[in-house]
Amino acid sequence: MRTVYVNGVYLPENQAQISIFDRGFLFADAVYEVTAVLGGKLLDFEAHMARLKRSMYELDMTLPYADEDLLAIHKALVEKNDLEEGLVYLQLTRGAADRDFDFSEMTGEPGIVLFTQAKPLIASTLAQRGQKIILADDLRWGRSDIKTVQLLYSSLMKTRAKKAGADDVWLCRDGKITEGSSNNAYIVTENNEIITRELSNDILHGITRSAVLKVAKLHQMKVIERAFTIEELKSAKEAFSTSASGFVNPVVNVDGLAIGDGVPGAVSSTLREAYLTESRRTAS
Repeated sequence: MRTVYVNGVYLPENQAQISIFDRGFLFADAVYEVTAVLGGKLLDFEAHMARLKRSMYELDMTLPYADEDLLAIHKALVEKNDLEEGLVYLQLTRGAADRDFDFSEMTGEPGIVLFTQAKPLIASTLAQRGQKIILADDLRWGRSDIKTVQLLYSSLMKTRAKKAGADDVWLCRDGKITEGSSNNAYIVTENNEIITRELSNDILHGITRSAVLKVAKLHQMKVIERAFTIEELKSAKEAFSTSASGFVNPVVNVDGLAIGDGVPGAVSSTLREAYLTESRRTAS
């Protein structure tokens, strides 16, 4: 029985309740962050909170919590749930009000929910064997840079992948890869250049993406931020994804076609270990 945090109160998960009029429930009018935990410590916490505030600003939402308050709540949940390895999920909604598309006259407090998920992150099956992915059209709304709880399309795509015997879906627009269903996407060329789509409204500004690219540059790896085509993906030496829950996960097969040698490559493996080393060093 986990302890969760709902609107200012710590309580057992089976006692947690939110209003049926909460706009997060009615309209997916909410943003979220997921912070990884290793050794009972939070990874990249400050960066996650900075992105949370950006998402809320883009949706004209207000955050009534200081970073140190949110950090205290995160740490309390980690301690109360004896979480050594896993995730802390934070969701902030616009709050509760009688159902109406127009929120211009809302004056109540935002809703807030946090809970933990124990999950093995280091001993990842996907990192060891590599991911099999399939491709699909990117039909999400045009502000993928805002981390909202509007995740139905990603859920549909992940389910399609599982039914097809794959691990995930990478999304395509105009013949080019945007990102994965819940991660950023990369290829490695024969010259060991790392290519990933540049930041824009089309992709999530990944916290792990930013950290991994910094690590890559520290290791003298060449990083090019541009869109890459489906053809470039299928002819790449390596491919991989990054996310808060997956860190760096190699991709070894796309639509039934092996990428490179069909096994996790040296670049993605090096980046994963280097990212984990740096993240442990700076964890909160």
